[in-house]
Amino acid sequence: MQKLNSKFKIDLVERCYKFSLNVIKLTDSLPNKRSAWIIADQLIRSATSIGANLVEARASSSRLEFKKYYEIALKSANETKYWLNLLSDAKLTEAYKIEELLAEVTEIANMLGSGVIKLKAKNF
Repeated sequence: MQKLNSKFKIDLVERCYKFSLNVIKLTDSLPNKRSAWIIADQLIRSATSIGANLVEARASSSRLEFKKYYEIALKSANETKYWLNLLSDAKLTEAYKIEELLAEVTEIANMLGSGVIKLKAKNF
């Protein structure tokens, strides 16, 4: 069971890394407008923070610290959804580009949320 759990964590980190690269690719294609720059900056920060916090969780020195990094990653995933929706509603790029990223970050957030619930149930 430990090996399976460890593989899941690695796969999730890799998935977050690929998601970050896709967000960077999207932001590089945005129009050269001030509003797009500001949203892109915030989107890149929140999207890359998801995986970065999972990597930090691996190196945590306590169970409480581990849980905290997972909670931060979840918050970053939720923030990323906000910025993607804002990009979509502002019509700064094609909707289908946003929809794919929204679907992926929603799945990531659901996995993180499930993990946080399990960690809280174990009294971490």
